[in-house]
Parts: sequence; C-alpha cells; structure tokens
Amino acid sequence: MLPGFGLLLMPLVLFEMYWGHGLWGDFAPAWPGGAYAFAGTVGALVPLVFIAWVWPLILMDWKKSKPRSLAWAIASLPGLAAGYLVAGVIGTTLRPKRRRDWDYDCYREGGPCWVHVHYPWLWAVGLAATLAVIALLIGLFARHVRRSSATAP
Repeated sequence: MLPGFGLLLMPLVLFEMYWGHGLWGDFAPAWPGGAYAFAGTVGALVPLVFIAWVWPLILMDWKKSKPRSLAWAIASLPGLAAGYLVAGVIGTTLRPKRRRDWDYDCYREGGPCWVHVHYPWLWAVGLAATLAVIALLIGLFARHVRRSSATAP
C-alpha cells in the first residue's frame, strides 16, 4: 500500500522539482493577463478536470455491461491526468510548513516563497475562480434539470 501511495505522489514531486520554478518564474508572468490571470485559469480548471475525471465513472454500470463500464473507466483517465497536472501546478506554490526550511531554492525566482512575495493574492484569485466555475456549473445543471423536467410527459 505504501509503495502505491508513493507512486501516486511521485509525479507531483517531480513536477515541482523540474518545472515549478520555470512555470511561475517564466511562464505565468508571460500568460495573457499575467500570473494572476494564470492563477485564475488554473483555479477555473479545478472543477472542470474533476468533472472530466468523475463523470465517466458515474456512468459506469458493471451489472449492465462490463465492456462499456471498462470503456467509461478508460475514458476517465484523461481527466485523472489533467487533475494531476492541475494539482502539480497548484502544488508548486505551496511553501514548506516550517519557516526554517525556506532556503535559497524557496526564494529563487519561481520558487514557492518567491511566488508568495511577488503575487501575495494568488491563492485568492485561484479560489475565486474555482468557486465561480462551481457556481456556474451548478447553475447550468439546475437549468438543465428544470428544462428536462418541463418537457417530460
């Protein structure tokens, strides 16, 4: 069980080690609208990739058709991969818990401490975008349910 958990966390650690500094130091400031717009984009993707991962799993019914359920399970894998990517982008902004662990690498351009110094409200923009997309999706779902119940015989 422990090796499996380590295998699941390893891509996130490697993402932070190899691409974190370049992502927030070079790519995010060059994003149209800057790093705050990039954080809003990432925040908006959180519920979307969650739905892309979970929706095919909801459609599975092993009792009805095993091949079709297996196809839905396979269809959920791109959503899972996108979720890992979004979690990796978010994880690159997390500072170490203990302040004594905030070394040069943390303050280097694009590091988590550097990101929090240059973009202090990054978390708020990402959270606001996530909540806005969730509210929009709930509204669209309610509208769909209302429309489908109105046309039901």
